[in-house]
Amino acid sequence: MAQPEVRPRIVALLCDADFIYRTDTRTWSHLDGRPFTHAEQVIALQATRAEADEARAQLMRYLEYRRTKREAGDVLTHFLDPFLDQLREKTLDNAAEIMGKEDRAELDRILRLVREPVRPFAPYTF
Repeated sequence: MAQPEVRPRIVALLCDADFIYRTDTRTWSHLDGRPFTHAEQVIALQATRAEADEARAQLMRYLEYRRTKREAGDVLTHFLDPFLDQLREKTLDNAAEIMGKEDRAELDRILRLVREPVRPFAPYTF
């Protein structure tokens, strides 16, 4: 069976919908609160199962990204503990000095998670 075609424009619209029906416009709204236009509502209602599944998959990847960002501080602490235990003067610089190349790469990855601001959800980004 051929895979159904997923139309990126419809997936993007679904990713930007709050799916709460507005009685004043008889449409859904965008995540920023703007009501869908009549044309957007018609398009969203034409979404196939594959398009809805793709929008849901993108949202799930974003939620996983947010969870990872939320837990980054605890991950950093857990990662550093064995290195800090070996040190008399417990600083990040001293810990980094005793790390191997792979450990320093992991430290850099975790530090980026801690430092970078949370990106907003956008279709086809996650």
